[in-house]
Amino acid sequence: MSSTADQTEFQKEPEAPATLTDPGDTVILPEEAPSAGAGDPELPGDAEASKSDEKLTKSDEASDSDPKANVELNNAEATEELIRPNEVSGSDPKVDEPKDDIVESNATESNSKQLKKDEEGSRTFTMRELLDELKNGDANEDSEAQRREGDTPHSQRSSQHHSDSNAALELINSVTGADEEGRSRQRILTYAARRYASALERNQEDYDALYNWALVLQESADNVNPDSTSPSKDSLLEEACKKYEEATRLCPTLNDAYYNWAIAISDRAKIRGRTKEAEELWKQATKNYEKAVQLNWNSPQALNNWGLALQELSAIVPAREKLTIVKTAISKFRAAIQLQFDFHRAIYNLGTVLYGLAEDMSRTGGAVNAKDISPNELYSQSAIYIAAAHALKPNYSVYTSALKLVRSMLPLPYLKVGYLTSPPAGNPLAPHSDWKRSQFVLNHEGLQQISKVDQRHMSRGLSSNSPDMSPSREAIKVDVPDIISVSACADLTLPPGAGLRIDTIHGPVYMIADSWESLDWWLDAIRLVYTIGARGKSDVLAGIITS
Repeated sequence: MSSTADQTEFQKEPEAPATLTDPGDTVILPEEAPSAGAGDPELPGDAEASKSDEKLTKSDEASDSDPKANVELNNAEATEELIRPNEVSGSDPKVDEPKDDIVESNATESNSKQLKKDEEGSRTFTMRELLDELKNGDANEDSEAQRREGDTPHSQRSSQHHSDSNAALELINSVTGADEEGRSRQRILTYAARRYASALERNQEDYDALYNWALVLQESADNVNPDSTSPSKDSLLEEACKKYEEATRLCPTLNDAYYNWAIAISDRAKIRGRTKEAEELWKQATKNYEKAVQLNWNSPQALNNWGLALQELSAIVPAREKLTIVKTAISKFRAAIQLQFDFHRAIYNLGTVLYGLAEDMSRTGGAVNAKDISPNELYSQSAIYIAAAHALKPNYSVYTSALKLVRSMLPLPYLKVGYLTSPPAGNPLAPHSDWKRSQFVLNHEGLQQISKVDQRHMSRGLSSNSPDMSPSREAIKVDVPDIISVSACADLTLPPGAGLRIDTIHGPVYMIADSWESLDWWLDAIRLVYTIGARGKSDVLAGIITS
């Protein structure tokens, strides 16, 4: 697919830089990536948009450029970040700062990062401690360990291990930072690598040392000078993958290792573009994310990264395999959001993958069968997620630019318009025969039923963005502040179908969606509006749909 110079592009949310970590809490750090080029702009679908000449495209970097130049839907590989020690999960990074600034900041905040290591690899050392020891000459420990080892006969396995350690250390030693701070940080990383090598000389089955050494290699890969060919970023990542593989062999339940291993593999895949080798690497990354989620199901970051890897894979595989992979990616993003309703990166990424799917369906002539959701509905649903991400993070320029592209796809002045089957207002126990299918609208204030008279006015008003229509007196209305929870419902007392239950301070409200897929869209939309309200951002959402 080709693009013209004036076409607007969406990018994926930036990917977080690789960083040293111990198993523990995770945070997302965004990374600024290169601006989109004049090549094939695309979301996972790489399809032409039928609604405009503008295109969504994946990229590794956030851009503050004008949307008429390069609008980016950075697919939150803002989400591919390493597990970091001593940081509160869910902390909110400064998303508008470039990656380099974040890396430098992380380097200076040395007390917040720890490298696990002592003779058994179990005690933790801070970066400051490592640096102090380095200045005091404690690196002699390595040579002493080597002398002790030299007095002991080596087995064939230990000889191979020693050779591998030397190769990894040579790679680390040859890395030079791009600036003084980068060189200072690399000095600490080099010292840390030597400590882990010493630990493994004493105990070859120290999986903690292997895991932390892999993290050092991964961090060093991000510290490689962009113009450097020796060592290459890929060689460091490859060596890190070997350490992760060995660590997980020794400890198959080390879920953090699987997670960071998948990130390293993803970085290697990106270096290779859209090649067969990259396809195999993306497949490996998805398997490792799957393993990480199996070991720790309560990780929205791992689910989000899994979705991103699938999204990247969908752009490479043959067309006959693409739809299945994209739908799987959608399920991973949605699962991440269900674990953390305000996880704006997963929300945004779900919007981008839906946009790409809409482009694909538009290019191939629409839905495959009558039960499939139409391209127009996908465009509208995509806009809902992007608008929600912007409402949760209004100062993030990536979301602001993306919203400018998709806002017209919303059913303004509402966020969502669709059909639900419901009982008469005020009579939730009405016989099934009294339940009627009618139109509902959702905005920043809540969900409300529209009467047939109002529907006729609204159908004309939506095209002209007329003021909000008021519901009739005998209509169901659920205000956002009254909502306690929203969930799917399979109550046998309800009419058959995809049940929706909204628990409010006034009691439960039951409705039936047209399909289970439609129910998913309603659940997400209502939960997002509720979450935005709970975060005190309803005014931002109101500005999006009413201005």
